[in-house]
Amino acid sequence: MSSSRSLRAVLGSRPFRHLLGVRVISQFGDGLFQSALAGSLLFSPEKAPDGIRVATAFAVLLLPYSIVGPFVGVFLDRWSRRNVIYAANLVRTGIVVPMALLTWYAAEGVPVYALGALLIIGINRFVLAGLSAAQPHVVPEERLVTANAVATTLGTVHYTLGLGVAGLLLSTVLGKTHHGYAVLAASGALGYIGSALLAYFSFSRTDLGPDDIPTDPLRAALALVVRGMVAGLRHLRSRPVAAYPMVAQGAFRVLYGILALSTLLLYRRYFYPGDPTAALGGLTQVVAAGGVGSLLAAFVTPPATRRFGGRRWIAGSVAGVGVLVLALGLPFIPLLLVVATFGMSLAAQGIKIVVDTRIQTECHDDFRGRVFSVNDTTYNMCFVTGLFVAALALPDNGRSTAAIVLVGAGYLALAGWFAVAAGRVADRAHTHLAVTANR
Repeated sequence: MSSSRSLRAVLGSRPFRHLLGVRVISQFGDGLFQSALAGSLLFSPEKAPDGIRVATAFAVLLLPYSIVGPFVGVFLDRWSRRNVIYAANLVRTGIVVPMALLTWYAAEGVPVYALGALLIIGINRFVLAGLSAAQPHVVPEERLVTANAVATTLGTVHYTLGLGVAGLLLSTVLGKTHHGYAVLAASGALGYIGSALLAYFSFSRTDLGPDDIPTDPLRAALALVVRGMVAGLRHLRSRPVAAYPMVAQGAFRVLYGILALSTLLLYRRYFYPGDPTAALGGLTQVVAAGGVGSLLAAFVTPPATRRFGGRRWIAGSVAGVGVLVLALGLPFIPLLLVVATFGMSLAAQGIKIVVDTRIQTECHDDFRGRVFSVNDTTYNMCFVTGLFVAALALPDNGRSTAAIVLVGAGYLALAGWFAVAAGRVADRAHTHLAVTANR
């Protein structure tokens, strides 16, 4: 089956198009809101954040959900996913207003971090996990690789587009002031409420699963959370074809976190010291390159996995990133970093597509929400771990030849480990199928 035929078949599904719309509208709003938050906290002219400050900011943004995320997955497997996605976006819409007011009056620090990170950005991960768990309900299994490529990549592209539109508005209309950032933050609510309404009117309560919604009262459901998570982890452990790619993606994210902080410090303190506007402009190029790489992954990954298999595609992508880091990172030239970011984003998005597909095809629907939440938790915690490693090890300006060499070597070692470990799992699976067939 050709890639174009698969793409036409997926896009020809009206339920898939509606679910895709829910995703991209929400993530466009995320781009607007998070650009306002980052600009206000990290790129104001009076600030030149050090590594610990940046790492701490990301930790506050990501870890609260990462801690409770697996428990959220239990509810994704018990409650109507349509209702969860709808309600979560409405809640975010309501929270944006006080968030924008805090930004308008420059009330930074704990209130902004607590309200913005713990709730708005945390609920975002809740929404994305629900969308991923619902995907098999709108496309057949044989189209999931293509569907995931389109959904996750267009979601990332619209998030990047939101960042780009935000940057344009700040430079031309709103101005890079607290008032401008506040208006931009408030505009993110349009994406959230649009996503909520599209989900509500496009699907019935049961369209997106789970297949069997328990009728237990909420109190009983809460009592089963811990046992449910243990069951979900056991379910994942019994499916190494899904577990090994998740482990590889987690290790990838640790190394990526080191590079992310290094890049931010390089632009803020090495390439453009004392010029936050130029630093933000340079980082916008990096983000744009990442968005293009992610978009290309949507077209490259489905045919590549059909030809080489998901296991080889992950191993090859990680190895390619290792080579890129060593070849383009060591000169410490902005243009080369932009090119490297393009390649890394292509690889990272391709790996994510394969991981999501493995979870969807290997894990039973009754456990899928829990497993996706575990995956999101791993994804975030590994990234934050990399940030803190970098914050403790990198110099203030982010320029470290040793760090680039170690990260590049780390990617190459990860590629080798995954190729061997996942190959053994695949061989055992083939042997088991052969024995079962002979019986």
